[in-house]
Amino acid sequence: MIKNRSFGQKIICLNRKASFNYFFKELIEAGICLKGSEVKSLRDGKANISESFALDKNGEIFLINSHIPLYKQSSYNNHDPRGDRKLLLKKKEINKLIGRINQDGLTLVPTKLYFSKGKAKIQIAVAKGKKLYDKRQVKKKRDWYREKAKIFRDRQK
Repeated sequence: MIKNRSFGQKIICLNRKASFNYFFKELIEAGICLKGSEVKSLRDGKANISESFALDKNGEIFLINSHIPLYKQSSYNNHDPRGDRKLLLKKKEINKLIGRINQDGLTLVPTKLYFSKGKAKIQIAVAKGKKLYDKRQVKKKRDWYREKAKIFRDRQK
């Protein structure tokens, strides 16, 4: 008997710092060109994209400084943990992203790494960096909402 499989998203890792450090203009989903040992390591749920970014090299977009640890069961054909990984996008999307990076002074920041229908995907944000006063404003607003929720919770008791 064949079991019903759910092909939802299995989130591997998130970049929570990104929303605090950047204003997101647009979110884009891209595939990643990976080796077998990298995929096995991702299926174990081990990866880190908090310090990574994406940029263009020769008309292609690469993910730089992402960390996928070595897969212990893989022997001689293991991968480089901090190697550059090519992102799989259509040519039209690549040209649009390169134009936005070069003209508008924006950057490409990975926000989420996940499996979708069995394929490794990464969500990239076209983002603009926040200034220090913007970050302080976000903290103030977050603290205010937390305080407000506490007041309402205490009043209902």
